[in-house]
Amino acid sequence: QVQLVESGGGLVQPGGSLRLSCAASGIVFRLYTMTWYRQVPGKQRELVARITYGGSTTYVDSVKGRFTISRDNAKNTVDLQMNSLKPEDTAVYYCNARITVGTDTWGQGTQVTVSS
Repeated sequence: QVQLVESGGGLVQPGGSLRLSCAASGIVFRLYTMTWYRQVPGKQRELVARITYGGSTTYVDSVKGRFTISRDNAKNTVDLQMNSLKPEDTAVYYCNARITVGTDTWGQGTQVTVSS
């Protein structure tokens, strides 16, 4: 019943752009905080960007000024616009939905590869 589905990943050259999208179903979307995480093999999962039910945003320092998170409560979607991409941005990106601590729902991830 509860599902998060990510899309928009792919292969881009350094300096390029991608827009990721996460579509939610089975939740009252407008009440949830939505977060994008990323993970590379052998490394710890990292919080990239977060937007609360009230619209407040936070970003990891390494993406500030390059990435923008947004949500559309009418469409039950959250997007991540990624500009000026760097090789160190290469990872699997995951969408997360939370209403209270311990209620996390995860998508299956979308691969982003930044390489020439």
